[in-house]
Amino acid sequence: MRKEWFFDRFCGAQLVAYAEDGILKEAAMEPETQGHEIGNIYKGRVKNVVGGMQAAFIDCGMERNCYLPLNERAAIIASYDGGEVVTQQTSLKEGDEILVQIVKPARGSKGAKVTRDLSFVGKTLIYLPLSRFLGISRKLTDGELRETLLKEAEKLIDGDEGYIVRTAAQDATKRRLKTEAEYLKRIYRLTLETAASSPVGACVYRECDLPIKIMRDSLGGELNRIYVGDRELYERVLRLAKIRPDLGEKKVELYTGERQLFDRFDLAEQILDLTRPRAELANGAYLVIDRTEAMTVIDVNTGSFTGKDDLETTVFETNLLAAREIARLVRLRNIGGIVAVDFIDMQDEAHRVRVEEELVNAMSEDKAKTRVYPMNDLCVTLFTRKRTQGDLLSFLLKSCPHCTGGYVLSDTYMQMRIRGAIMDRFADGYDSVIVELNRDLLHKILLERVLTQEVRGRWKDKRVYCIPHATWSADKFTVRGDNAKVLSLPDDAQILY
Repeated sequence: MRKEWFFDRFCGAQLVAYAEDGILKEAAMEPETQGHEIGNIYKGRVKNVVGGMQAAFIDCGMERNCYLPLNERAAIIASYDGGEVVTQQTSLKEGDEILVQIVKPARGSKGAKVTRDLSFVGKTLIYLPLSRFLGISRKLTDGELRETLLKEAEKLIDGDEGYIVRTAAQDATKRRLKTEAEYLKRIYRLTLETAASSPVGACVYRECDLPIKIMRDSLGGELNRIYVGDRELYERVLRLAKIRPDLGEKKVELYTGERQLFDRFDLAEQILDLTRPRAELANGAYLVIDRTEAMTVIDVNTGSFTGKDDLETTVFETNLLAAREIARLVRLRNIGGIVAVDFIDMQDEAHRVRVEEELVNAMSEDKAKTRVYPMNDLCVTLFTRKRTQGDLLSFLLKSCPHCTGGYVLSDTYMQMRIRGAIMDRFADGYDSVIVELNRDLLHKILLERVLTQEVRGRWKDKRVYCIPHATWSADKFTVRGDNAKVLSLPDDAQILY
């Protein structure tokens, strides 16, 4: 099986997808200006020390100086059990350059709250390079398991450092804990190297950066390839891959093709399919996914699939295929809460049991906590799923401005689709491209300058002309190429930047 990850950034967003043999299994997108600061590490300079407040104020290149308590334990330790923490706090004086980590973002007139007790979060461990401390999540309540995990974590400590064992460690092997500990230590060393060559005010580590989260939680040695469509992002992913004991830089490849990365590997259409309530199955059957505030209902239909044998066999084969696809789509769309699946009626009890088992097995691959309940006589199965952070559909869709409860494609996602279509026309050999689109969407593209990087880079010898339409819906656009020396365009046509 070919296992591949895809990273890219454009239109002010970062995109990640994972595919097995070309079939989309995971996807995530987030704006680069998302603004999450907690966990980020900055190189700062002490502006002043206020003895009466037992605090220092640190210049981290932000609008307001950050607030550093001088007698406070690392904030992240407060929510965990464990022994006494020993930190390496030293006296500070004005002008000192130090590394600080944000524990509370700026609010109103107050600057961000920071700590010098740095921490690096992994999937199963939190590494504390400057705090001699050993702790474990309170959610792990089994006494024997807690003792075992703490002993394994203690073996990983080298000098004045520490670890906090996270809840996810309950299923981790000794090898997994050791591998992650080595990775987190290398992240720390990389942070120090970055800080050494960075100016005051630079962010030398971003906790919530999408590539870091993916590399932390999902990647592993069985991976075949990582494709990255942006050079700056490629350098970041490459640095992370180099320090992964189970990965390595040879698996990372910079994609330089003329077409958009996700189009080139046939993932763009699969992502677009996630925005539609109807999902086609490989045999001609289909699912209808109806998400409401209270729950999600999934209806299975045979569609054009008629089968080769009797009706019961046709229905059984369709339901088996549907069970596997439902597990994949629930994971991709990050559907949480209660889900009701209305399978096609089956008369054979053995078939019902087999379909239920197929759904349970398929759902077991989900990282989120799930529970599947027995199928009833109406062939309806309920299951629950804990929603994980990050909702792909909230990035792809927005509320429809003309109806109640409906959704349309988001502006950012429309910009991405238009960008891909423009790249296709240039790849086809055209020097000029004419885009016709909704007037308000064009205004947003021009105002936010989301395609500036392309215009100044790969499109610098090309021309993109935009024709606005006041009556077109926001999800309607056309893109065509033209090599004529003189173009006939309407008066309201605009050249892109």
